[in-house]
Amino acid sequence: MIKPILLSCLAFFYLMLNSLCGIAQSLPTSVLYHQLLQLKETKRVLYVAAHPDDENTQLISALSNGEHVEVAYLSLTRGDGGQNLLGKELGTELGQIRTQELLRAREIDGGRQYFTRAIDFGYSKHPDETLQNWDKQSVLSDVVWVIRNFQPDIIITRFNTVPGGGNHGHHTTSAMLAEEAFDLAADPKAFPDQLQFVSPWQTKRIFWNTYNFGGDFQPEDSEKYAVIQVGEYNSLLGKTYSHIAANSRTMHKSQGFGATPRIGAGVDYLQLIKGEAFEVSAFEGIASRWKEIDSGEEIEAMFQQLLEKFDFKNPLINLKALMEIRARLATVNSEIPWLTEKSKKLDEFIIRLLGLKMEFVTTKELGYTGEKIQAQLVVNNPSRVLLTDVSLSLFDEEYDSKKKVSANNEPIYVPVDFTISESTPLSQPYWLINPIVGALYDVKDQTMIGRPFNEVSIAGDLTFRINEQEFQTTLPLEYKYNDQVDGEVKQPFTIVPEVDLEVSEHNVFLLPGVDPVVSIAVNFKSEIKEGELTFKNLKKSEFEILGVEDDLSQNKKIYRISFKLDKNEQREAVAQFTTSEGISYERVTHRISYKHVPNLTYFSPASINVIQEEWDVSGGKIGYIMGAGDDVPSVLASLGYEVSEINDFSLVNLSQFKSIVLGVRAYNTNKKLVANQQNLMTYVENGGNLVVQYNVANPLLIKNFGPYPFSISRGRVTVEDSPFEADWDHPVLAGPNKITEKDFGNWVQERGLYFVTDIAPGYSNPITFQDPGEKPQPGSLIYTKYGKGTYIYTGISFFRELPAGVPGAIKLFINLIEQ
Repeated sequence: MIKPILLSCLAFFYLMLNSLCGIAQSLPTSVLYHQLLQLKETKRVLYVAAHPDDENTQLISALSNGEHVEVAYLSLTRGDGGQNLLGKELGTELGQIRTQELLRAREIDGGRQYFTRAIDFGYSKHPDETLQNWDKQSVLSDVVWVIRNFQPDIIITRFNTVPGGGNHGHHTTSAMLAEEAFDLAADPKAFPDQLQFVSPWQTKRIFWNTYNFGGDFQPEDSEKYAVIQVGEYNSLLGKTYSHIAANSRTMHKSQGFGATPRIGAGVDYLQLIKGEAFEVSAFEGIASRWKEIDSGEEIEAMFQQLLEKFDFKNPLINLKALMEIRARLATVNSEIPWLTEKSKKLDEFIIRLLGLKMEFVTTKELGYTGEKIQAQLVVNNPSRVLLTDVSLSLFDEEYDSKKKVSANNEPIYVPVDFTISESTPLSQPYWLINPIVGALYDVKDQTMIGRPFNEVSIAGDLTFRINEQEFQTTLPLEYKYNDQVDGEVKQPFTIVPEVDLEVSEHNVFLLPGVDPVVSIAVNFKSEIKEGELTFKNLKKSEFEILGVEDDLSQNKKIYRISFKLDKNEQREAVAQFTTSEGISYERVTHRISYKHVPNLTYFSPASINVIQEEWDVSGGKIGYIMGAGDDVPSVLASLGYEVSEINDFSLVNLSQFKSIVLGVRAYNTNKKLVANQQNLMTYVENGGNLVVQYNVANPLLIKNFGPYPFSISRGRVTVEDSPFEADWDHPVLAGPNKITEKDFGNWVQERGLYFVTDIAPGYSNPITFQDPGEKPQPGSLIYTKYGKGTYIYTGISFFRELPAGVPGAIKLFINLIEQ
């Protein structure tokens, strides 16, 4: 018996939903013909690497669009540990952005997307370090699971298994796990719990996609390679594969990976690692899957006949043959997963051929269970082919069109008024539902593992008939509106709690002379409810409600809270609002919005990091010059500083600030800063204190930005608790707060990155970090007096440590700005 392969179908279904929603017009017939070639082909390739943006989009584009094979990219992580060129989102927020960037990339290059549960915990220099963080068997089981689901004919790894040489430990690990999974996926004794959902699968070959970044790779005579042309022009699409690949790679906008298409021919080499020998082609000996099923060769021949007789000028003439293929497919075993996908893709193809526009839309973006929603189904058929019996099913209700037939560009509008079912889950990304355990997301449901994202929150099943054959497709409910700049915009309809909380400060510092007041808003989607605000992990004596007011205009209660701990310590408090009916709410709703990806929503506990210390903080004026984006200014404000973002670079304005801090990658992104660099250095010379956070070497908008020369390297220390050496008498460690060895404990993710080198003698280097097994690495923080002032450049990851509430790092940063 062939077992249904849930993940493969569902991942495909997710991508198909995105491609089907709101179809506005038919595709050019050349593109339809191209898709027909893909429908006929049955070969499959799984590409494996570690992060979003690791994938070779040229190879994926060429395989998907040139060879017409089904290509999937398995990224072990969601890129949570990376940097963000667009804004301040890091960690799980960045992982959500990069997940969607990958999905947008796959829509362009024709692939599909999978993930494991592994968390990108930051740069790793060796696979041993990587596997000290990841549970190897868990991640390996996920790779096996994806192979058994997708059933590739060949696997290609982006990286090889040779550690070192500057290769990321995650990269090397991805190749190691892929090679192990190549064998284990076929072994019924390996991860047997999976076999209630999938069957063992033997992939024919696994290759390494050798590095050919400069186009000068020379194959070794001792190795066997397959050659893939990746720069060819596809006349059906009107683009080269290099062009498609560049557009795909450009979707990695959070990483600043905008790409220009390569001009001319390009070649990729695949080195055989394991599997059957071959002479020329990587696909040698891989038979068409049509030959494995009843009537398969007949169906394949029907596709071939349609391709030979395809009418480009009058595409509707092709409908008869397509409907015959569809009827024949319906007689074949529907439990075969790749065949189920072909059937769905054939339906999608027919919908595109007719130019159908189908959408299920509403005029609001957020909803909660029990809420009444007014929506509309719109179906327009511009062709003369009759679309009959149009109906939408939602929450066990049927919504039929009074107008039974759609044709000749006369749209059908069906009002769909419904109440959101109480069983509808919140729109929480599935991998964030449970608390994170170590460096793996805790996903309880085996069938969810590997999926790129959740299924849509609310979707209706649309049915209709064409030539007496019934079609069914799923339409997600979308929020549709018109933007004055961007025109029509659609966003996912999102389920949120009926009551959620909003916290004004995530880090609260109880310091001498600082008496912070925190605002906590309780937001109601309907009427304001009476209730009580309490805090988990705090005694009643450790917080005081100073006041509460009802904001009727915004349906919220606003509490003013002060805290007082019994001793100097760090405590995580979680705010909780309990209604008079005994229902408790403690979630904060987070929203992320960028134009290149859909709006994103996730939920977290309303936690507040309360830190009580005896630190010396002056509370003076601090100027902040933003770079790519970070959360450091909010932490400084919570410490009692008066923080202002600098846009006026006149000396008169700069002179008011005790210290000026530059945000991360400011010299990579802020042109106004660069234009006023001389004023900034004059500010230092006149007695100011300038703290510059990390930049990367390329692209720098200015060559020299310190009083004396230094260069930016790629040096970093990746182990957050790595050993260090310190000059304890140095001004930044000696005061105003005495830094001790204890202050370097319990850091997060890393010590720092892009340390400086070629340091001029005028600088001092008070701290040296050292990754295990490596030499001490200077350049994490350099300091000099310049004129009457102080200049500090640091690659220490304060942009991670401060928002994470790491006391020692915060204490050190206070010293930097108090110089």
